[in-house]
Amino acid sequence: MQEEYEIYGGFASVYDEFMDNIPYDAWYEYLHGLLKEYGISDGIVVDIACGTGEITRRLSQDGYDMIGIDISKDMLNIARQKCDPDVLLLCQDMRQMDLYGTAKAMVCLCDGMNYLCRKEDLLQALQRVRLFMDHGGIFIFDMKTPHFYQDILGDRTITDNREDASYIWENSYDRDTRINEYLLTVYELADEERDLFVRTDEVHRQKAYMEEEVKKAIEESGMQCMAVYNAFTKDAPDKQTQRMYFVVRKE
Repeated sequence: MQEEYEIYGGFASVYDEFMDNIPYDAWYEYLHGLLKEYGISDGIVVDIACGTGEITRRLSQDGYDMIGIDISKDMLNIARQKCDPDVLLLCQDMRQMDLYGTAKAMVCLCDGMNYLCRKEDLLQALQRVRLFMDHGGIFIFDMKTPHFYQDILGDRTITDNREDASYIWENSYDRDTRINEYLLTVYELADEERDLFVRTDEVHRQKAYMEEEVKKAIEESGMQCMAVYNAFTKDAPDKQTQRMYFVVRKE
């Protein structure tokens, strides 16, 4: 059995540095537009798999009462530095999410839902969302597609070298299971005077779900799929879609 590593441990401290190419402002405008379209202009919103809090912070600044949830304490420590003190941050697995009350809406971006590698895990997470969401509440999440993992990412090895950190990202995609496994090796500067770097290894796994599989899980969870979009558009997904957005309502 392959050795397991904690995810987003050593990578957390350099995550924002290496993800500086993500257009968070544009992603947020798209998400915010969807929330307002479905009547969510205020109230409690839960950001699941919130990471370092880039989306959480923006939602908070627009007046939402924010709760951020992530499985990584290290990522949450960075989010804490960005977010206002009244933003509640909880270290929880989305499959066991446990809140004090219900929320008006929930969101999960940056392929957080792809980390649910079994259909049972996906259904369990959706059931927890339903349990802690207001009647009529909206859940918006994205997912990378089989096309992305198979044809765009594939078995590529990606590297990035900065002055104080570098990483090697080795991908392996199984077409039968539709699970992408990648070994992430991070080197972070620990002692500049001695030019000493610390190495951290993490194994991440994400599953590529078909659109119909996700819709079925949503239905089984007791919620309704309102729309599925090709990311950042109002178009339906097609064979070239790399990321899908799902809009789900608790009836």
